[in-house]
Amino acid sequence: MAKSLLRLMTELSSRKWISQLTGKFAHSSASRHLIPRFAKIYGISIEDAEKALHEYRTLNQFFTRRLKPGLRPIDPNPDTLVSPVDALITGIGPIENGLLLNVKGQDYTIEELLNQSPYTQKYKHGTYFVLYLSPTDYHRIHTPIAGNLVESEHVPGKVYPVNDFGLHHMKRVLSRNERLITYIRHHFGEVVVVKVGAMNVSSIQYVKPLPKSWEKGQDLAYFEFGSTVVLLTENGTFTPRSDLALGSTVKMGEALGTIHPKA
Repeated sequence: MAKSLLRLMTELSSRKWISQLTGKFAHSSASRHLIPRFAKIYGISIEDAEKALHEYRTLNQFFTRRLKPGLRPIDPNPDTLVSPVDALITGIGPIENGLLLNVKGQDYTIEELLNQSPYTQKYKHGTYFVLYLSPTDYHRIHTPIAGNLVESEHVPGKVYPVNDFGLHHMKRVLSRNERLITYIRHHFGEVVVVKVGAMNVSSIQYVKPLPKSWEKGQDLAYFEFGSTVVLLTENGTFTPRSDLALGSTVKMGEALGTIHPKA
């Protein structure tokens, strides 16, 4: 009964206009007074931020803060795929005939996650990572590999929570929420970075102007609150690190595994 009530309350509160109101306040100068309390509640390492707290004019500016140079070294090996974000791994494994199996008890198809893209065949036997960003985390998203932009797509959708409750108890959150999808071609194939919006995330923003090519670790986008990134690799082109598992934490720039010519 309690779970059903929570699910109903979440359904009612997941309307886009609520997130838009939250976002409007977070962009207002009045919101800057909440920054110290927000940082304290979530245990944010304020000494890592590029600026002092009083230099952020809005709560949104603090959400999307950059870090001091050098705090997230990028793995230098050109054949490593790195984490695009600071995150908790909430899903990891091989894609089995187009299915992401048992992500918090639910299966997802590549077709629904990628909005029926013609590129889906390339990922039906690849590898996936589901990377959850909590409000504590650094919210900027970086490129996981050097490469060129193939295509980007915005998929409108809901704003259900992508925390543990949302993924367990809401139906197919990762493929129903708003998404920004970026396909990147590297020297051995492609990867796709799926940015998934969430409750109280007023928007997902690309950096502007969006480049047509990147070095590994460059700025790609940012969330205006915590959310999730789903990272997919093309069939037969990636071997993940053997020590990564559900519940592992990763930092942006940390190697997730090795890319290689298609097996």
